[in-house]
Amino acid sequence: MKEPSGRRRFLKSAAALGAVIPAGVAAQTKPAPAPHADHGKTQPARAASASRPYMFLSATEVAFLDAAVSHLIPKDELGPGAKEVGVTYFIDQQLFGGYGSMARKYTQGPWPEGTPQQGYQSPLTPAAVYRAGIRDTNKHCEKTYGKTFDALARAQQEEVLKGLDGGKIELEQVRSQFFFNMLLNNTVEGFFADPVYGGNRDKAGWKLVGFPGVAAVYTPFIEKHNVPYRAQPVSIADITGKVARVDEHGHAIHVMLDDSGQPLSSRAQPMSSRAQRGTS
Repeated sequence: MKEPSGRRRFLKSAAALGAVIPAGVAAQTKPAPAPHADHGKTQPARAASASRPYMFLSATEVAFLDAAVSHLIPKDELGPGAKEVGVTYFIDQQLFGGYGSMARKYTQGPWPEGTPQQGYQSPLTPAAVYRAGIRDTNKHCEKTYGKTFDALARAQQEEVLKGLDGGKIELEQVRSQFFFNMLLNNTVEGFFADPVYGGNRDKAGWKLVGFPGVAAVYTPFIEKHNVPYRAQPVSIADITGKVARVDEHGHAIHVMLDDSGQPLSSRAQPMSSRAQRGTS
């Protein structure tokens, strides 16, 4: 993992991660060993709050991911990082659902050597990759440093993540680069996905890059070239919970912001909001 030259540059390049991170490199995983006797004893972590229980991850796994994602997208002067906006909870919800079990993907063998263009080629589901990757990385940390990953100093954690990214750490069941790439990809997804999926709390990721969220009607802005579209971001939950206003077609009516990020007065709001209410 290369030292980032700045969080803003990293986040601006997030859209290109699909081309950078090959989620289905054929040789990234090893044949699954015989099941361990304690596999069935993994219990989900206690709820972070009464309304947000972890459904898949154990407390040990939550601690690992909180520490890891805080390096991948750290908090800084620009705002909160991945840990603060709930990326670990986002990953938990994804692993508990269809993504974690590969519910809509072909899961039978064989799994020969292949190319990144051939898609996901692992005998392990994403849920199994995380469970094995976290367990094996913690074993490496305990052997090397005498502590699990979450208990290491920040510099040591950074060194471990670099080792995973560079394939220099040998894990028992999963290729370290495959595990790291999946974690990085899911971290970016959790930071920018709609908050309804558990991450991007308070729409922090969207606010950072100026993304308005749920689509509105942009017709009045088509001819306004090179003019920033500054609006309070609207999430799916804002629409379903009737927190945000919508027009008769169900499109979000964005509250526009001035250059300092403050809402414009109702008179200063562009015709888009009033036009949306008047269109048929």
